[in-house]
Amino acid sequence: MHTIRDDIFSARRERLRRAMHARRLDALLVSRAANRFYLSGFELHDPQCNESAGRLIITADGRDWLATDSRYLDAARRLWDNERIFLYGADAAADLHGLLRRTGSRIGLEAQGVSLAFARALTRMPGLWCEAADGLVEKLRRTKDAREVAALEKSFALNHRLMRHIEKELEPGRSEADISWRIERFFRENGASEMAFASIVATGPNAALPHAIPGHDVVGENCPVLVDTGCRLDDYCSDQTRTFWVGPAPTDTFRRALDLTRQAQAAAINGMRPGLPLKDAYALAHAVFAAAGEEKAFTHGLGHGVGLETHEAPSLSPRAQGVLEPGMVVTVEPGLYYPQWGGVRWEYAVLVEEGGVRVL
Repeated sequence: MHTIRDDIFSARRERLRRAMHARRLDALLVSRAANRFYLSGFELHDPQCNESAGRLIITADGRDWLATDSRYLDAARRLWDNERIFLYGADAAADLHGLLRRTGSRIGLEAQGVSLAFARALTRMPGLWCEAADGLVEKLRRTKDAREVAALEKSFALNHRLMRHIEKELEPGRSEADISWRIERFFRENGASEMAFASIVATGPNAALPHAIPGHDVVGENCPVLVDTGCRLDDYCSDQTRTFWVGPAPTDTFRRALDLTRQAQAAAINGMRPGLPLKDAYALAHAVFAAAGEEKAFTHGLGHGVGLETHEAPSLSPRAQGVLEPGMVVTVEPGLYYPQWGGVRWEYAVLVEEGGVRVL
C-alpha cells in the first residue's frame, strides 16, 4: 500500500489536467510506470519491458480511469474507485481503443513509454486522433513537494551512512561483486525497500568506465575504487558516487584528479541558483577542467534529476534546455576518466532553494 494521501494524487491529476487543456487533449494515456504511480499510487514498477501493470487514462472532464488486467484487480480496488477500473484482455490496444473513444477523439500518448506495435495498433483503429504528448507528467515531477523532499532526505541520509560503512569494507583481495553484495545487504538491513539501481563498483582501470559492472576483479594493495550506488526508501531514490583510494600511498595522478573533480563540483554547487540555465551549471564544472587542460577526460553530463526514478528530468548537460527551479533535486557528479589507470567521480545531490542549493 502506498503512503501518500489520495488528495495529493488528486491534486497532481488536476495540475496535469490544466496542462492537457492547453494542448486541447480530451484524454492522456499514461503508460510509463513512474508517471502512473506519481498520479495514482498504483504499481511503481512494471514487470518487465514488454509487460505493463496498467495504464491511467486522465480525461479532460475529470472522469479518470485506471486500466489494468485481472492480475492486478485486487491491488487496483484498494486505491481506486471500483466504478472507474477498466480491465483489458490479451488485446490491450483494442480494448483500450474502445474505452478511449468514450473519452473523446484527441488522445495524447506517452510515445516513449509504449512500443511501436502498441501505438500502431491503437492508431490504426478508427475514431481517434493520437498524438505524442511526452513530458506532461515529467514536467510536474521535476519539482518536488515537501513530502517528496522529506523522502529524498531519508533516502540520501541512508546512502551517506552506506558510504561511511563501505569504505571500511574495501579491503585488498575483495572482489567488486562481493563489495556490491555488501552494499545491497547494508541497504536492505537498514530500511531500504530495494536498490535504486544496480551498484557500480570498479577497481583500478575499471574505474575509467562510468557505468562499470561489478565483476571478479579484486581490490589491489594500492588502487582506486569507484562506488556509485543508491537505494529506494519511502518510494524515492538516492544516488551517490565516491571514489576511494585503498592503500597508504595514493599516486600524485589520483590526487590531482580527485582534487580537480572536487573543485569542479564545488564550482557548480556554489554557482547554482534558481533561474540559472541548466547548461550553465554544466559549464561551471567544465570550466574548472578546461583551465587545467583536462576537459577531454570529462566525458558525461554534470548530473540529472532524481526522485521516483534514479534518472529523471532535468538533465545538466551542455545541450539541456530550461533553468533551475526551486524544488528541483539534481545530482552534481563531475568525473575524470583515464583508461590507463582508472578514474574519479564524486557525487552529491542538491535541492534547489530560493537562495541557492542545499546538499542532501
